[in-house]
Amino acid sequence: MARKKKSEIKKQKEDILDFFQKHRERPYTFSDLYNHFGVYDKDDQLFFKLILEELEEGGKINRAGRGKFTLASGDTTTEVIGVLDYVNPKFGFVRYEDGEKDAFISSDMMGGAVDGDTVKVRFLGRKTGKGENPEARVTEVVKRGKAEIVGKIKIYPNYAIVKPDNRKFHEDIFIAKSNFLNAKTDDLVIVKIIEYPSDFQQATGKVVEVLGKSGDNDAEMHAIMAEFGLPVRFPEEVEKLAEAIPEEIEEEEIKKRRDMRETLTFTIDPHDAKDFDDALSYKVLDNGLWEVGIHIADVTHYVRPGNVLEEEAFRRATSVYLVDRTIPMLPEKLSNRLCSLRPNEDKLVFSAIFHVDLNGHVHDEWFGRCVIHSDKRFAYEEAQEVLELKEGENNPEGVSDEIRECLLTLNKMAKNLRDERFKKGAFNFETNEVKFNLDENGKPLGVYQKVRKDAHKLIEEFMLLANKKVAEFVFYGKFSEKVSKEVKKNKEASPTMVYRVHEPPNPDKINTFSAFAGKMGFTINSSSQEALSRSLNGLMSQIEGTPLQNVLESLAVRTMSKARYSTAPQGHFGLAFDHYSHFTSPIRRYPDMMAHRMLQHYLDQGKNLNKEDYEDKCSHSSDREKLAAEAERASIKYKQVEFMSYQDRNVIYNGVVTGVADFGIFVEIEGTGCEGMVRLADLKDDYYDYDADNYRIIGQRKGKIIGFGDEVKVSIKETDLERRSMDLNLEEAGGKAINTRKSAPRSATRGRGNSSRRGAKSNKVIPPKKGRRKKR
Repeated sequence: MARKKKSEIKKQKEDILDFFQKHRERPYTFSDLYNHFGVYDKDDQLFFKLILEELEEGGKINRAGRGKFTLASGDTTTEVIGVLDYVNPKFGFVRYEDGEKDAFISSDMMGGAVDGDTVKVRFLGRKTGKGENPEARVTEVVKRGKAEIVGKIKIYPNYAIVKPDNRKFHEDIFIAKSNFLNAKTDDLVIVKIIEYPSDFQQATGKVVEVLGKSGDNDAEMHAIMAEFGLPVRFPEEVEKLAEAIPEEIEEEEIKKRRDMRETLTFTIDPHDAKDFDDALSYKVLDNGLWEVGIHIADVTHYVRPGNVLEEEAFRRATSVYLVDRTIPMLPEKLSNRLCSLRPNEDKLVFSAIFHVDLNGHVHDEWFGRCVIHSDKRFAYEEAQEVLELKEGENNPEGVSDEIRECLLTLNKMAKNLRDERFKKGAFNFETNEVKFNLDENGKPLGVYQKVRKDAHKLIEEFMLLANKKVAEFVFYGKFSEKVSKEVKKNKEASPTMVYRVHEPPNPDKINTFSAFAGKMGFTINSSSQEALSRSLNGLMSQIEGTPLQNVLESLAVRTMSKARYSTAPQGHFGLAFDHYSHFTSPIRRYPDMMAHRMLQHYLDQGKNLNKEDYEDKCSHSSDREKLAAEAERASIKYKQVEFMSYQDRNVIYNGVVTGVADFGIFVEIEGTGCEGMVRLADLKDDYYDYDADNYRIIGQRKGKIIGFGDEVKVSIKETDLERRSMDLNLEEAGGKAINTRKSAPRSATRGRGNSSRRGAKSNKVIPPKKGRRKKR
């Protein structure tokens, strides 16, 4: 191929752009362009392709699928930065700004990016088929989101392949023989990525930790933690520092504090809890009021800024609650011993003490450090038993008349506080928690949905009261007459604080939910925030006790904005509070530790704190909270599928349709929260069409309709622990039997050791060679 002059290259580019300017009606293939420009020599075609790629890189033309090009529209030079959500092997989305539609990225526009990467994208000047999302392509990977991947390894004679657990990482990882780290086939491993995947090369990595055999409970739980980048063990220096902290409370420290040890004090927690981070105290006053103290473990007395304990607490930012274990934010000596408000022990606390009437109205408040001595440790079930006692019935063992009267009075206050919140527009969402009965090896023997009763709500209301009052105390500068006057003149003068904020929901999401609820026969009034709150609470009352309750409550929660931490005092929409913080759980939440330090700083008449220093910590804490929640959900889903895998395939379960898609319907099994899919391909009584607008499927011949919220009967077809998913047979809908194809599954209980991964086309694996193009 003759060397081209710069003038020839420039002229060729101008001619190509001129062609696209005049022919905008459709995309053009390489063949179209070769024919138009008379390019038939292979060397000239290669040169022509390079010119097209340069024009594409410069944003002058866009690739419209494989080997097709169009003229770029005027806004294609716009580039934005966001995080890639690689939802399936064909495409992903990049969220770059709140309120804007996510950028759609097809798989051939990824530019070597993987899920979780921070990327720079350039818009292509067109939208997806439905016109909802702008299309874009990745021009740069700004920051890698993951350096390590968890997966199951398969060993070959000279190499190994790791299939990632993360469903959004769509590439198998090649492991050279020197990087096995003694792993064996079907082990769960953590792999450090050496080279990320590209159009030409498979991802490569090395095994840095072997978690254990797939299917083993400990290995699976550790794999879930690693999948979300959450630590399992504490560094040795952190454990050593924690162990070195003396357990005895010095008399000098007690003298600095308000002594509450003679006041009746108790805790109410789950029966299996070990980290008791809050207690209530109770005293009847002479003026017809009650003194109620909300006492919170004084974690920041033990964890000081600048040491490794503080650094590790910030790094974790939250405890993680998996199905069978707690991975604490603080080492066990702190979380379960020093800071845990165990009965019959003196403990250091940070307290909010209120004088309240029976309606829960606060007449006086005090904040500061105390020492307490808990008289009684209640499990929720034990406290509930006391609340349900009828007049004349004897107290349970270990419960005095004083404690009984205390619980009954506090419960009345809590109910009044709750009623007042709802009158002001708080949401009344009662989602049930999924719980398991496990044996000593973590095997699920039973699954049930835990219902919140008055004992749970009693504690909740007083924690909400403390969090709200702490936030108001700081926001209005009540610790200083001077600051208080400044805030009254100008709210912008409010002191810096860490708030728990919850913004009003996105109007588009509310409109979508309203339309959805309308299809179910319910009306949602979203004309104002107050009307929306009343309307949603009315809906919750209407569906209480019906098959639709769990489903619609879950959808309503997902419609809401996500609560987060911020120094901006934006209020809490869901609770109907103008100001709200997190103060009551410092053993398990880092933002509560920040709130303790900031409150004490202001009580000591300290100057206003720098907002920027705390905003970064707020953002980090919100991110870690999200990861922890995802890990918790993954562990629940795994145990649900594991439990169902042990069940008799002939048992028929009651269920409710929780989702409808063009490939099947999702059904939640009654009483367990376990969700599975009935695939349309398995229904042989008719051919069903998907009616997306009305969230249902319709039989072509018989006209049978199965829709969202319908009660059905199902049996288990197949469980897949790798995918944490379950396929179901539809046995009955609308009171009539349904014929389902019950072909024998590949395995009665597909697990990690004997199932194909995520629809892989073949088990045959070919190791990559340098420079070899990877098949797609």
